[in-house]
Amino acid sequence: MGRGMIGWLICVCFMLTSCATPGMSSRVGPRVSSEIMTAAKVDPKAAKPKLDIIIPVFDPGIPEDDTDLEEEGIWPELRRTEAVRFALNLKEKLEETGKFGAVRVTPNAEATGDLYVLGKIVKSNGLDVEIDVEVYDISGVKWYSENYEHEVPKNFHNSFRNKGIDPYDPVFVEAAADLVEHLDDADGTELALLKSVTEMRFAANFSEEAFSEYIKEEDGQIELTSLPSEDDPMLGRIRALRVRDELYVDNLQQHYEAFNTKMKLSYAIWQQQSQEAQIALNAAEAKETAQMVGGVLLAILGIGLAVASGNSGSPGRSTGAFAGAAVAGIGSAMLFSEGFKTSNETKFHADTLEELGESVDSELAPQVVEFEGETKKLTGSAAKQFAEWRSFLKQIYEQEKTPEKQL
Repeated sequence: MGRGMIGWLICVCFMLTSCATPGMSSRVGPRVSSEIMTAAKVDPKAAKPKLDIIIPVFDPGIPEDDTDLEEEGIWPELRRTEAVRFALNLKEKLEETGKFGAVRVTPNAEATGDLYVLGKIVKSNGLDVEIDVEVYDISGVKWYSENYEHEVPKNFHNSFRNKGIDPYDPVFVEAAADLVEHLDDADGTELALLKSVTEMRFAANFSEEAFSEYIKEEDGQIELTSLPSEDDPMLGRIRALRVRDELYVDNLQQHYEAFNTKMKLSYAIWQQQSQEAQIALNAAEAKETAQMVGGVLLAILGIGLAVASGNSGSPGRSTGAFAGAAVAGIGSAMLFSEGFKTSNETKFHADTLEELGESVDSELAPQVVEFEGETKKLTGSAAKQFAEWRSFLKQIYEQEKTPEKQL
């Protein structure tokens, strides 16, 4: 290959793996049956493309041990609803930047996109919010990981200017800004290559065998040997399937948005009341610490005086009552979630959050999908319906790939 061709043909290597294959190295993207690599022709003078973003529903960060749940004050049903809400919040902030293509929330990381933003909830108690974010591209390369945290101002909910604003917004604004910064620093040619990588990974999801003729394996690495023609009927078929797949995922956004609307009012009330309880808890802990330090100082200054005071009854009882009140305050605040669920004033909102949390992974309404005269009824959770949808598309592809290949 001449130098001119080398300057024109830029190869990018990436790992593609199936969730069913041991030793999977890529955490994101549609399933394939083995590892492949690809390359593409890219015009280095072209403007940076707008990458499509996939945001799987956040990891709710729910400990397996019930003891940890109590110690950390985690309400599992609430965390499950937050996992959806947080993904939608991040989607909104990324869309507001205008720097990306389609930004989609999905049940998991098997949907097709150029970049994947994987989030996990570390803390959410109304006062403090903390999330972990990892960003991968379609090749499986990790761009970066970052932790974001924010403390809601004490008087946030009392300000009229904050009406309708989510107190957790700053963490998602910061996360979106970081991704834009990394995007601006990225090489335009490499970003353009990702678009071809995405197309080949989607194609491999349906027929690795059909596209293996464009690659070769040497010394454990696979290199591009040629590029599919734009007139290739199988490539055209793959592109038609991908358009339909994107429409399906776009329709899924309506389900998540409806879910978010249902929880919005109840969640806002929880955020405000939980913030108040957390502030009370912090104050109680501070009082207890101060009392303990005071007790140590008294002991150092005069053990005899402390003993005499204890024998008199009054000071000892006073100190014990103060410490006991602090501990009681901590205990009541730690049980706030349970109190919120049983309070008459907020019972309706608690029931709403609990019901929504329990339904996150339950069944969606069954739907009948159609593509080129074929129909399929999808049932089960969002993840199950998405898997059935992909299976449906592959079935259609298998029915028609042989005659097209013979052409």
